[in-house]
Amino acid sequence: MSPARRQPAAARIADAAAFGRVAVLMGGTTSEREVSLDSGRNVLAGLKARGVDAQQVDGIGALVEALTTKRFDRVFNILHGGEGENGVLQGLLEAFGVAYTGSGVLGAALTLDKIRTKQVWQALGLSTPRYVRLVPGQNVEQAAHEIGLPVIVKPSLEGSSVGISRVFRASDLPQAVELAQRYPGEMLMEQLIDGEEFTVAILGEEALPSIQIVPAGEYYDYHAKYIAEDTQYLCPGLTGAAEGELRGLALAAFRAAGCTGWGRVDLMRDTQGRNFLLEVNTAPGMTSHSLVPKAARACGIDFDELVWRILESSGERGRPC
Repeated sequence: MSPARRQPAAARIADAAAFGRVAVLMGGTTSEREVSLDSGRNVLAGLKARGVDAQQVDGIGALVEALTTKRFDRVFNILHGGEGENGVLQGLLEAFGVAYTGSGVLGAALTLDKIRTKQVWQALGLSTPRYVRLVPGQNVEQAAHEIGLPVIVKPSLEGSSVGISRVFRASDLPQAVELAQRYPGEMLMEQLIDGEEFTVAILGEEALPSIQIVPAGEYYDYHAKYIAEDTQYLCPGLTGAAEGELRGLALAAFRAAGCTGWGRVDLMRDTQGRNFLLEVNTAPGMTSHSLVPKAARACGIDFDELVWRILESSGERGRPC
């Protein structure tokens, strides 16, 4: 059995009415608000195209009001960042008994925190770059010496490349720390892997074909992710045994972190062909530049079918169907 697919797919739903009234939760107040709105509009259009009774809801406050008045039966969560991916929203929906897409409380809360996710992976022997948790007053130059320059400094709770610095000289460390400190949560310093960047989308129990990301510039930063039109995406990113190994590691990492439903695992592959786990995104982007739709298309799954399948997974883990 392929390491990228180990369990049978969930039962399919044929009638859009079976989903009931669906709230597409987007926007919010995090640094990823604009990306979430873009993703949400696409998801909403895709669901409506398939006949789903779906409506936009902007932020958790509006959602609570709607749930209190029982306006929705189900939530498609496309709220990026801490508000939608820290487990609080998931716990709220569990308390209301409302089905929702994506990982549950544990998977969402754990993977939002890059430090704790890496601790779990390390405990299970899943490869991830060396790192140091940075605490207030810590000697960052000593931390960089322990890891070895170059390093990456980043906030532990942000996504979309927000607050990240690549540091090649010790003299640039204070500026990198100052940037990361602007965002909530802890900071970490991580080994910078010299190699190629990949991402693997997870849909149900399957790891979709990998995507190798080739930015026109030196790095795959916020601009390359959401604005630039010259970033290349090679799918599948690898072939043969190397592709199977990468997808198998991504699926194992996703499950190890308690994630379910759908998501995306980001990895690096160094010049010696070794794979390293970076992070998990439990509410990935669904914009025109986003990677989960690109991987799905490689499997013959168009965007409308993709959002339908994600919505189908909202009845899993014992939640209402």
